[in-house]
Amino acid sequence: MTATKLVVLDDDPTGSQTVHSCLLLTRWDVNTLREALLDESPLFFILTNTRSLDAKRAADLTREVCHNLKRALDERARADLVIEPIVISRSDSTLRGHYPVEIDVITEELGPFDAHFLIPAFIEGGRITRDGVHYLIIDGTPVPVNETEFARDSVFGYIHAFLPDYIAEKTRGRICAAEVERFSLADVRSGCLERLLALSGNIACVVDAESYTDLSAFAADLNAATKRGKRFLYRSAAGIVSALAALPPQPVAAKDMGRYNRGARPGAVVVGSHVSRTTRQVRHLLAEPDVTPIDLDVARLPDQGSRLLNNVLLRIRAAHAHQRTPIILTSRTERTFASAQARLAFGEIISAFLMEVVKRLPADLGFLIIKGGITSNDVLSHGLALRSARVLGQILPGCSVVRCPENHPLYPNLPVVIFPGNVGDDSSLTTAFRRLAGPAWEDKPILY
Repeated sequence: MTATKLVVLDDDPTGSQTVHSCLLLTRWDVNTLREALLDESPLFFILTNTRSLDAKRAADLTREVCHNLKRALDERARADLVIEPIVISRSDSTLRGHYPVEIDVITEELGPFDAHFLIPAFIEGGRITRDGVHYLIIDGTPVPVNETEFARDSVFGYIHAFLPDYIAEKTRGRICAAEVERFSLADVRSGCLERLLALSGNIACVVDAESYTDLSAFAADLNAATKRGKRFLYRSAAGIVSALAALPPQPVAAKDMGRYNRGARPGAVVVGSHVSRTTRQVRHLLAEPDVTPIDLDVARLPDQGSRLLNNVLLRIRAAHAHQRTPIILTSRTERTFASAQARLAFGEIISAFLMEVVKRLPADLGFLIIKGGITSNDVLSHGLALRSARVLGQILPGCSVVRCPENHPLYPNLPVVIFPGNVGDDSSLTTAFRRLAGPAWEDKPILY
């Protein structure tokens, strides 16, 4: 017997933002992977969090995941169930991440592949690709991503928004722009199956998409080519994941997710992201009644960590005792560092502190919202110590909700929102808060 399974290596936990009912794994030992391969869902995610690591550590971790996945697949094959994995290296829709490092490692371990596709379009987040150029829609205007704050990222910055040039830039000329195969909007909309069947030699491909209609049409051709024996590898945003999986609507509608609140109680919001969109969203949320800001001065870390932790926990408990939701905030400005390594190292210090806070949140918390991709990964894997969790669906476009298992030692059945830093408009964080806080909030106007 032969089956297929979408296996998504996610460099932070936000790639599940277009799917539901599948597993998120924060561990990748052979036993955990074996269980995921046998799960009823057609896909699962492995939360590698490699965007928080340097290139060497990202490569080593990716290799470890691939090695264990091969072992789990071999075990299944010996049990007369051959599973053909469709591997997706899910990364940021604004082109930040370890490309081509992760693609190279996956190819070495799980290849050969006929092609690898760069598909960064993420419709919910206003990321589209047209004529090979990747855009972020800002106030209704498509802006090439190399003209946005994301291109100036101190770790993953880049010069080009024209994707063939981006590939040449990131591979340092190993793949020339002229060698990249382009699939235009016209190609995607007219059908690409014959071209896909002709691809070979792990050729790099870039794909235009402006809507889910585009992604679904291309995914249908990709799936047809896969059934005819082609092996493809993907470096993508979340959009193509749901298109390839072709899932039905999520079981509980976004507006009804307040039913997951544990006893209609106050929750907590943990904010790690520092991008400008998050700052605006937090500002709107703090205008709401019944929330309390808990500022975390990162300049006091690590030297005054213990004193700061005690102070933060006292303020959280006081807020919760007064039926208020604490909004736990890191500093709203991004610090400068001498090197990318220094920035990543300080990020780990902040994350470790936040995880100590999460482990000590009130036991009767109603819900938890985590703002920021890397912060979300750390909360799931370390703060909540989840081995795996199942995605319930999206509370807003691009924002997944997972739930702690019933036997969780600290927070059984706690709903947790994974809210990326660069998703939504200024009122989106407030909307997610209101939906989980309960029906009493639903019809109140948003305050500015």
